[in-house]
Amino acid sequence: MTTLSVQTPHTNAFPPGATSLPEASAVSSEHSVSIRDLSLSFGAVTVLEDLNLDIHDGEFLVLLGSSGCGKSTLLNCIAGLLEPTDGQIFIKGRNVTWEEPKDRGIGMVFQSYALYPQMTVEKNLSFGLRVAGLPKEDIAKRVARASAILQIEPLLQRKPAALSGGQRQRVAIGRALVRDVDVFLFDEPLSNLDAKLRSELRVEIKRLHQQLKNTMIYVTHDQIEALTLADRIAIMKSGVIQQLADPVTIYNRPKNKFVAGFIGSPSMNFLDGELAEEGGRPVFKTNGVSFLLDGYSATEPLTPGRKVVLGVRPEHIKVDTDIAGEEVHEAIVDIEEPMGADNLIWLKLAAHTLSVRVGGARRYAVGSKVRLGFDMTMASLFDAATEERI
Repeated sequence: MTTLSVQTPHTNAFPPGATSLPEASAVSSEHSVSIRDLSLSFGAVTVLEDLNLDIHDGEFLVLLGSSGCGKSTLLNCIAGLLEPTDGQIFIKGRNVTWEEPKDRGIGMVFQSYALYPQMTVEKNLSFGLRVAGLPKEDIAKRVARASAILQIEPLLQRKPAALSGGQRQRVAIGRALVRDVDVFLFDEPLSNLDAKLRSELRVEIKRLHQQLKNTMIYVTHDQIEALTLADRIAIMKSGVIQQLADPVTIYNRPKNKFVAGFIGSPSMNFLDGELAEEGGRPVFKTNGVSFLLDGYSATEPLTPGRKVVLGVRPEHIKVDTDIAGEEVHEAIVDIEEPMGADNLIWLKLAAHTLSVRVGGARRYAVGSKVRLGFDMTMASLFDAATEERI
């Protein structure tokens, strides 16, 4: 087994061998957090490489990706829990690359609640402030404010063992709030909760951001959390940000095939084929079937013969009575999945399996034939070789 060593932050404010901090001239005052050419390696393993990111003041940014993509590593670098191999980190225009976590002006909420079991909620909230030597009156005001915002006033004299999972996470968030900082960091804070509780706390975190208007950086692998919470989403893969945009752009105009496939449940449908032209109109061909590309907004010319992948989300495929003048194709129902408000059907078309979302009241027998129409205004085309959107 190979053991990876983790570098710990320097105790001084300067990089080894330096006598002053690098200039922050490239950092705009409108950015709450700026990351410049950040790299981090553990031995021969590179986790982050030349990463650049600007986070606006008051923005809710979500770092989204699968396990091992580098999102938590990036958050820990911002927090000062990991020291980068190269690059710089600025918070409110100040270079904090080599500063201790306590000096960075951040509050952090972890996946685990990490509450002191022998202390009451009030003592847990105030512990860090008491250690820092703040006046009792100031501590009391901060605890009262945080508990009011999070609606945990009735719980202040309880100990963690007497709290539910959701209440414990509220206390963990409150412990960050009492620090009265500009930037809050969340490292998958809801992943230990059940689905119903996650949904409820997601709403509370959204409301918290709207009320406080602080900068929040939130790490998750849950795309629903990302789409519902974020002002912008940074989708990461292998330590590289694949796309940074608002949720609507991420969902409807993914930059590449990876982003398109990662966002959406079920995933976007992908059909391999090539571009062609019929009657002077661009078409997509796959396994002998042609699809008109009328209405598709391309970023470059659709050259006939080019190998591409057509991506269409389940809700952008219209079935039977929903079709209104579109090009029509016939498919066979393979599987039906009733999901309450929606009904997901899996179809066979031109040797491809497609998922289609329809209303929950509509039912289709396995083996029956249905008529389909693709909404090409909402479709995506990707180059087969580079997988970039065209």
